Amino acid sequence: MSVDAATVRRIAHLARIAVDDAEVPHLQDELNAILAFVEQLQEVNVDGVEPMTSVTPMAMKMRTDVVNDGEIADRIVANAPVTHDHFFLVPKVVE
Repeated sequence: MSVDAATVRRIAHLARIAVDDAEVPHLQDELNAILAFVEQLQEVNVDGVEPMTSVTPMAMKMRTDVVNDGEIADRIVANAPVTHDHFFLVPKVVE
């Protein structure tokens, strides 16, 4: 797969990145190099290899699922300029 200049400009537009015309060839080369590397990775035989999330096998520590309020609600709402009954009050922004 090869990326052309129009695709580079489209990607930049979608990413909301300002790209000068002088930068397009460099970015085109960079994107083509990245895609070439991904194509190389596609050729690797991974049959029988289990997916992993870490290089060392580990299990997540489990804890009981207990609902609580953290017991600091008063300290949290103390930071707000305006509150009512432990809720933050904000100006209406949608009419």
